[in-house]
Amino acid sequence: MPRVADHDQRRAVMTHAFQRLLAAEGLNRVSFTRVAAEAGVSVGLIQHYFANKDELLRFSYEDCLRRSADRVATHIRVGEAAGRPISAMLLAGLTELLPLDGDRTVEFRVERSLWTLSLNSPDLAEVARRADLELRERIATAIENGKACGEVRPATDSATAASMISATTRGLADSLSVDKDLAGSSDLVDAVLRPVIAIVFTGRCRHFDR
Repeated sequence: MPRVADHDQRRAVMTHAFQRLLAAEGLNRVSFTRVAAEAGVSVGLIQHYFANKDELLRFSYEDCLRRSADRVATHIRVGEAAGRPISAMLLAGLTELLPLDGDRTVEFRVERSLWTLSLNSPDLAEVARRADLELRERIATAIENGKACGEVRPATDSATAASMISATTRGLADSLSVDKDLAGSSDLVDAVLRPVIAIVFTGRCRHFDR
């Protein structure tokens, strides 16, 4: 078991080194040699874990998506334990997808860089499609749960509403990333994302009236 843990740790060190370089300098300037130097390992060790650059790209893409999804899941767990409204949990979870600090900015730049590559890479496109679907499904589930507790009107089309919220989140992330005056600012979360969620979550959870 310790040997497996060592392999996972080594793979993570190399992956995160690659992500830092990609976020800082762009894919064209990243090579196995530079990743090895950044990670403090040999090129041969990288090639032992990743046969080629495409494998490293896919693993890095999935790693970013997994880490952000884990944080969203944590917000949901904490929110459910605290009895928070579903709309509040959704807002907190979606905020994890925005480049509001150093770690999330790296994740955002890696995700967007590899999403762009996915337009011409069937392998990465499969990752991108799955990530988009899973996000919209997660939002739609929150909306359905909102219907059950009274936060969302029963007639609301969950799939359409989820697409609207997802698209707003993605657009807001793009704006935060390119406008230096907005970088790191959480004000737009309240100004843009909260009102869009409020369009869907119009009611009060019945659990609070018990």
